[in-house]
Amino acid sequence: MTRQTQSLVLWARAARLHQWPKNLLIFVPLLSSHRLGSPLALLDGLGAFTLFGMCASGAYMLNDLLDLKHDRLHTSKRLRPFASGQLSTTAGACASAALLVAALAASSELLPWKFTISMALYYVITVAYSLRLKRLMMLDVVTLAMLYTLRILAGVFAFNLTATFWMLAFSMFIFLSLALVKRHTELADARNKGDMDKTRGRGYFPSDLQMISALGAASGYLSVMVLALYIQDPSTAALYRHPQLIWLACPLLLYWIGRVWMLTHRGAMHEDPVVFAIRDRASLIAGGLFGLVFWLAT
Repeated sequence: MTRQTQSLVLWARAARLHQWPKNLLIFVPLLSSHRLGSPLALLDGLGAFTLFGMCASGAYMLNDLLDLKHDRLHTSKRLRPFASGQLSTTAGACASAALLVAALAASSELLPWKFTISMALYYVITVAYSLRLKRLMMLDVVTLAMLYTLRILAGVFAFNLTATFWMLAFSMFIFLSLALVKRHTELADARNKGDMDKTRGRGYFPSDLQMISALGAASGYLSVMVLALYIQDPSTAALYRHPQLIWLACPLLLYWIGRVWMLTHRGAMHEDPVVFAIRDRASLIAGGLFGLVFWLAT
């Protein structure tokens, strides 16, 4: 591998390009409104996805720069490009600012102003999370759930659609559950190392594991309840020819959430549950069947 290629790989890692699939949430409103077949809408979505990814990458870089002290003491995070010294912090700060400015400038020209505002809000909340919120018990995981939900709202604004109660409620509950999975994984790792004090840079003790798992599983199953109630909503019948088929999605979601939490309990969960879902065969199959159910119901 040439030096130039190595440098590109390092910058790709610093920008966390592997996290970009999370931004596919932007397309959820387009999918739920049954407009995924519109070429113009897909083109807008591709632009929104790219610009939001640039903004998020800038936020990731800034987070790594602000968290260098803790990352260098972490088992895996110490290998990140800035924490390991493979990339300079000055270059990182410049790249972070450039990505943000470029994303906001392009968005203001190409997409609705509400999308630009939602993207800027995402960046501000991410910075607040990096500076303070991630150290506050429960507020950290609620913030993470909000950041995921903001991606869906950004999609609503990019496509000039209307956010529904069901979409936002489902998003908050399921992503709160996944945020708690992330915290559980970190605390379990600390406990396995024999550390019983408050986790460095967080607001939790390893002894909080049982409560976190209870809250996380409850939040995940509440998202299933929201889905079940959505099926009964009169407006759902207007969107689907066979809305009753959506009931089949409920056991699929129950299975997936239960599996995620069982693997988390066993210590077999990736530190980022969304990345885990993208790479996990069973999750991909469940997700494919989930999508098939809604397609058949349409």
